[in-house]
Order: sequence, then C-alpha cells, then structure tokens
Amino acid sequence: MRLSHDYHTARLTPDARRDAVWRCLWRFYFCQQIAPDSCVLDLGCGYGSFINQVVARRRIAIDSWPEFPRFLAPGVEAIVGEATDLTFLEPFSVDFAFASNLFEHLSQPQFAAVLAGLHDKLNRNGMLTILQPNYRYAYREYFDDYTHTTIYSHVSIVDFLAVNGYEVMEVVPRFLPLTVKSRLPVSPLLIRAYLASPLKPMGKQMLVRARPRR
Repeated sequence: MRLSHDYHTARLTPDARRDAVWRCLWRFYFCQQIAPDSCVLDLGCGYGSFINQVVARRRIAIDSWPEFPRFLAPGVEAIVGEATDLTFLEPFSVDFAFASNLFEHLSQPQFAAVLAGLHDKLNRNGMLTILQPNYRYAYREYFDDYTHTTIYSHVSIVDFLAVNGYEVMEVVPRFLPLTVKSRLPVSPLLIRAYLASPLKPMGKQMLVRARPRR
C-alpha cells in the first residue's frame, strides 16, 4: 500500500516524542533482542524511529514513502519500495525483521505476500517482530486512522501467521499504549516501569514474535 504525502503532513506528522519513546524502547527492550552483529530489517519504517536507534552490523529500512530516506540516521540502508517485494535481499540474510503499525494498513493478500517474501530471507534463527494496534482493546480508535483497512486482534494475527507458514513464539496482547499523542510525559523512567509491569493500563498495541516454519 502506498500512502500519499498528505498522510505524513496530516495524520502521521513528525513528532519528537515518537523518537524519544523509541530511544527508550531500544534501551529497555529491543537491545536485548538484537545482537550487535545482526542484520536488521525495518518494514514500513516511516520516519525511521525504530531503525535509527538500532545498533547492529547492518540496518535496512524499506518504505513506499519517497521522502523517508532523509529522516534516516547515517549508515541505514534505504529502499524506497513496497514491503511485498523483498527480492533485493539475499536469502537467509536477515536476523531480525520488524514491522510497526504496518499490517493494519495492508489487505490480507498483501500481508500474506510480505510473509511469503520474508520467509526465506530470515535465517535459521531469524525472527519477525510485529507491533501494532490490537483491535480487541483499540476498537474505539482503530478507524480514526482512515488508512486502516484490516482488523487484527492478538488471536486473529496468530492464526494468520500460522496459516502463512510461521510459528508464533511470543504474544503480548497489551504491550504499549496506542499513541504518543497524549498528555502523559515521555519519561524514560515511566517507560521502563511500564515495560516491566505486568499491568498495562491503556495498553492497546500488541507485540507478536514469530519465525518461519521450516
């Protein structure tokens, strides 16, 4: 799916709070998932808020928005294109693939195409991590974003991954709040405590980790 430039000037505008949140998420969570010698792929990277924080041997970002490369940190490889076409990658070359708030924008056939294309790009221990709204908890706000086309809960996305050749390793139904657009301060201490807490007030985004079934 190709989002128009207007989407990034109206709905998904640059926000310093978003980068601050991702710095904390890297420091307190994702750095434990990604080794320094990894190859990391960010699918639908947007402003590069995730991939810019990553410390890894190779960092690759793909998005259909032509303007996104100018937001990337030095050293991040930029691919302007659709996530459904990953033919530019070498087989079994990716250690960690990440998709944040992507698949709710795609049709089910497009999502399936991404999974199929990624299947043989992930290496033997490679993992796909998905972060996105969980409709079960975000149903009131889900379609406030006019580009959302497909509904997933933490149950349906697990089934979808399974029928498309992936083994689900972890599901966190409530991982993060839905958006940074709130009155709450972006505090590293609060974010660290939230990630560590078994209670997730306002948790409306799910996290799912899966690997190709071989």
